[in-house]
Amino acid sequence: MSKFKSVALAVLASVSLCATAQQGPVLFYGIMELSGTGATPGNNFDNGVKLAVKEINATGGILGRKINYVSTDTQTNPAVAKAMSQKAIDEGAYVVLGPVHSGSMIVSMGETRRAEITNFTGGEAAVITQQGNPYVFRTSFTQSTSMPKLARYIKDQLKAKSIAIAFTNNDFGKGGRDEMVKALAAQDIKVLADISTDPGQIDFSGPALKIKQSNADALFAYLTEEEGARLLRELKKQGFDKPIIGETTIIGQKVIELAGNAADGILGHVGLTPDAPQAAVKAFDEKYLKEYKQRTDHNGMKGYSSVYVVKAMTEKIGKFDSKALAAALHGAKISAKDNPGVLLDVSFDQKGDLDRESFIVKVVGGKQQVIATVPPMGAR
Repeated sequence: MSKFKSVALAVLASVSLCATAQQGPVLFYGIMELSGTGATPGNNFDNGVKLAVKEINATGGILGRKINYVSTDTQTNPAVAKAMSQKAIDEGAYVVLGPVHSGSMIVSMGETRRAEITNFTGGEAAVITQQGNPYVFRTSFTQSTSMPKLARYIKDQLKAKSIAIAFTNNDFGKGGRDEMVKALAAQDIKVLADISTDPGQIDFSGPALKIKQSNADALFAYLTEEEGARLLRELKKQGFDKPIIGETTIIGQKVIELAGNAADGILGHVGLTPDAPQAAVKAFDEKYLKEYKQRTDHNGMKGYSSVYVVKAMTEKIGKFDSKALAAALHGAKISAKDNPGVLLDVSFDQKGDLDRESFIVKVVGGKQQVIATVPPMGAR
């Protein structure tokens, strides 16, 4: 064999090996609350991701590469979440999904920022995107967007002039409480009771009594799922009969299951709900139920749609480059018609906050019932 032919064959072999390597799985890394107080939203989010990955891999993956999804448990512990972020970086993750809890995200997102890895979060605390992290993107509304919408509804539809507030004393709860207080003040609604509860709290007899004794026109409840269900049961036990309204967590499927008939009549503003009338959402709801033998909530939808957002934008930029992915997401508008897995048309601003239509739902007979659609902020 000539020297020329040997060199040519070596070059061809090198190109072949490189091409084969490029077709290997791409790593999506999940940092999820699979145990601890955040287990309900964490597992739903994680299941949504897994369902999307299964579907995408079945149709050839992204740019010809399958997704390797690794899911880890933060135990709802911010320190563990930070350690998991570093592990995701060490293992070469293309994108990180989670944490879902704001407190864990606030601690862990500095790691993915330093590594320039795109990071989606289910956390709603406003501070997450106020820090100017170019690699963080929401899967739900920030509290500074959702609370003004809800405060207007309380004034215009509930006709409430005063309100009691009950919130969980953590980053999620305090952030929502602070934004709602500002939004209520803008609507000239007085706060007659401002009640802090502990994460994992069991006994809600004291908070329920304070709420009842405040004689407020309505209650704004902003607690995590298990605590929210306990509060609703105690309020029913004490005969509280004023309107109860909250954000996504108070009308989540887990709350409805745990609270039973104490959840009936509860109102909530949600960015996502499996009971939305859109065909893509209904199809997702059916697939999730078939896959996991239970219905999901907004967290499952957030996990599922996040993977499809990554798919859509990766195919747009034409390569697996996490830094380029983050740059492309800023200002991006993604159509559900062209990318059904994203479920609803969505856009991202320069801070990583998203905008899309949302819903007011009411719990009726153990199910969420959409009673109003709120347009995207950008549509106003």
